[in-house]
Amino acid sequence: MFISNAYAQAAVPGVDSNLMSFLPIILMFVVLYFLMIRPQMKRQKEQKSMMDALAKNDEVVTAGGMLGKVTKVADGYVTLEISTGTEIIVQKSAITMLLPKGTIKAI
Repeated sequence: MFISNAYAQAAVPGVDSNLMSFLPIILMFVVLYFLMIRPQMKRQKEQKSMMDALAKNDEVVTAGGMLGKVTKVADGYVTLEISTGTEIIVQKSAITMLLPKGTIKAI
C-alpha cells in the first residue's frame, strides 16, 4: 500500500567500528586529564611543599587575607604575629601564600 517494507541491512561488527565508537570518550578523558587533573595535582604538590618548608620568621598570607609573620610551627598549626604583641594560631592548611622577606614592615 502506502508504506513500503523496511529490511535491515546486514551489519558486520568489527574491531575497528567498536574502537572508533569509543575513541571520542577516550579522547575526552585524555583532554580532561591534561586540562584539569594534572594542573590540580601540580598545585597540590606545590602547596604541600610550601607548608612543609614553613619556618620561623616567614611572612605569609592566610586564606582569610591576613598577613603575618610565623613565630612558631607545630605539626598541624602555625602561630602568626599579625601585629606587635598580637599572635593568632591558624591551621597550616589556611596558609595560602609565602611572601618574600621584608614584605610586612609594620610588624
